[in-house]
Amino acid sequence: MGDELTYDDALAALAWQVELGADEALLDVSVDRFDLPAPKPVAKPAPAPITAAAPVQRAVPDVDAVAIARQLAEGAGSLETLQAAMEGFEHCDLKRGARNFVFCDGHASARVMVVGEAPGRDEDQQGKPFVGRAGQLLDKMFAAIGLDRQVEGADGLYITNMLPWRPPQNRDPKPEEMAMLTPFVRRHIELAEPEIVVLMGNHACAGLLGRRGITRMRGHWEDVLGRPAMPMFHPAYLLRNPAAKRDAWADLLAIKARL
Repeated sequence: MGDELTYDDALAALAWQVELGADEALLDVSVDRFDLPAPKPVAKPAPAPITAAAPVQRAVPDVDAVAIARQLAEGAGSLETLQAAMEGFEHCDLKRGARNFVFCDGHASARVMVVGEAPGRDEDQQGKPFVGRAGQLLDKMFAAIGLDRQVEGADGLYITNMLPWRPPQNRDPKPEEMAMLTPFVRRHIELAEPEIVVLMGNHACAGLLGRRGITRMRGHWEDVLGRPAMPMFHPAYLLRNPAAKRDAWADLLAIKARL
């Protein structure tokens, strides 16, 4: 058998390679893949024209929101001017997400002033503190010792919060939010001049006493701006833990006896 490749053999060999998946014919001479073409010379850019130097951008110092709040609060000579100053305070981001500004409810002539945490959904909608389920329980609690937010004078009840705007999803207040809004609350107490301050929950204690731990603190008289203050469980906590209502009743009796 000769070594010459016939036409039929070549055609059969080609068909076999196609069957194996070959789809490209090779050249007669191997391609040198490492023989890269010489790089093209890159033209140098023309020099930029000389212009005047751009002005130096100086960093804007951070705003001291706490100092501004303290200055505004100290400058308020009445509850009306304090409310206007607090409502116009632009350095708390809570203001941008809340529906309403919640300042107070009741009459400032009341002997007892309640300081809560922050508005919830119902309070944000109505613009008043303690109007939801926790607020309804609060009204029942103080009605048991003869105090009512709808009444003026000695038998009244004056109510506010540490924060006047609702935190998103009712989250806990952030430390920086508490720090910048506490000066307003302190001034609020000074202007209302209650005989007794009731601190509802941990956040009110943290803002006005600088301490937390309501379970240990409740039932013991404290001092806030020269006034007796009683830390108590927040009504929202009592709704979740009905067994704690017994302690809350003891605190209410202590307030009544002090009055």
